[in-house]
Amino acid sequence: MFVDVAKIFVKAGDGGDGAISFHREKYMPFGGPDGGDGGKGADVILKADRNLNTLSNFRFKRKFIAQNGENGKKSNCFGKNGEDLIVKVPRGTIVKEQKTGKIMADICDFSPVVIAKGGRGGWGNSHFKSATRQKPTFAKPGLLGEEFELFLELKLLADVGLLGFPNVGKSTLISVISAARPKIGNYSFTTLVPNLGVVEGKNFNSFVVADVPGLIKGASFGKGLGHKFLKHLQRCRLLLHLVDVSEFGVGEPIENIKIINKELELFDEELSQKKQIIVANKVDVCSDAKLEKLKNYAETENLELVLISAYAKKGINELINVITKNLEDLPVMENYEVEFIRDDLNLSFREQFEVELKEGIFYVDAPWLKKIINTTDLREYENLRYFHQVLKKCGIENKLKELNIKNGDTVNISGFVFEFSE
Repeated sequence: MFVDVAKIFVKAGDGGDGAISFHREKYMPFGGPDGGDGGKGADVILKADRNLNTLSNFRFKRKFIAQNGENGKKSNCFGKNGEDLIVKVPRGTIVKEQKTGKIMADICDFSPVVIAKGGRGGWGNSHFKSATRQKPTFAKPGLLGEEFELFLELKLLADVGLLGFPNVGKSTLISVISAARPKIGNYSFTTLVPNLGVVEGKNFNSFVVADVPGLIKGASFGKGLGHKFLKHLQRCRLLLHLVDVSEFGVGEPIENIKIINKELELFDEELSQKKQIIVANKVDVCSDAKLEKLKNYAETENLELVLISAYAKKGINELINVITKNLEDLPVMENYEVEFIRDDLNLSFREQFEVELKEGIFYVDAPWLKKIINTTDLREYENLRYFHQVLKKCGIENKLKELNIKNGDTVNISGFVFEFSE
C-alpha cells in the first residue's frame, strides 16, 4: 500500500540524574562527595533509507521513545549515555511539527537528522563542593528529552514528472525507458500509485522519472485519483506532458493539455510554471489531423514537441536525449527550508514553565522541576538554598513577582507547597 502521510510521536531520552554519594574508605574519614554525573539521553534521529518508498511502516508503529541516560554512580563514575534511536524514512520525507505546522526537516539525502535532542545528564554532588559547603546532599537531575508530535509527508524526489490524462501511455513509457514495471492495462486509472524509474541518459547521466495516476478535469478539487498525488510533481525539475494523438484517443490533444495545465495552476501556480515538454504518443496509429494541429499549437506556444510510440519503442532515444539536454540547463532540485527554530535563549523548552494564580495560591507548572523536588531533601538548608537558586535562575521567581506575590503567599510546584519568602 502506498502511504504518503503519517503522524508519529517522538520522545528523546531524559538525561540521567547526578548521584549523591560520599567517599567511604578505611582510614579516610573525610573522603568528601564523589557522586558521578548522569549520562546523556539518547537522540531521536531520522535517516533516509533507499529501500523505502512509502510511509506505510508508520501505519502500526507511531511512538518512538529513545533510551534514557543512566544515573550517575558513586566514586565519580558517570552514567552511560543512551543509545540513539534511528527511525528510517523514505527520501523526500518532509517533517513538520504538528502543532505549528512548521517544517523541522526535509529528508532529501542520506545524512542523519536529529529531530529530538536527548536531555543532558545531571551533575553529581561532587560538583557542588566548595569551601563553605563541605558535604552537599543534593545533585542535579538530568534534563528532559525533547518530545514532538510530528506530521510526515512524502513528496517524491524525481527529476522528471509524467503528466497526462488516464490511458495516454505514461506507464508504458516509464516501463520502456527504465527498469520500472508498473501495472499496464487498457482501462482508465490503471496507475493507482506513483511509480519511480531510473533512466540512463546520454554520457552516463541518469535521472529519475515519476509516473503519477492520470489527471482529469476537476483533479485539483479532488476528482479522480491524480489529485492525491499532484504534490509528488512539485519537486520535479521538468514535466513531460503526454498526449494521445491516435485515431482512438479520447478528446482533442490541445484541449486536454489546456485542461491539465489549468488543474496544475489551481493546485499550485508554481507547479504550472515548470518547464514542460509535449510528448505526442501513439504516433504509429496517429490521426494526421490531430498531429498537425498539435504541431502548430506547440510552435505557437514555443513548446518543445517530441513524437514517440511507447508501445512500438519509436522515438525513445530522441526523447531521452531531449530530457537530458533540458535537465543540464535546469536548476537543481530545491529543498524545503527549515521553519521550526528551537529557542535561542539559555532556557531550553525543557525548562519552560507556566504560573497561574488560583484562589490565592500560585500554581507553577514545570514538569522538569519534579525531578529536583523528588531527588532533593528540601528540609536541609543547603538543599533549600540550591532549590531557590534554581527558581531564580530559570525565571520562576521573577514571574511570581510580576504577579505581585508577597511574603507569606502560598506556592504550589507540582505538589510541593511552601510559603514564599524573599
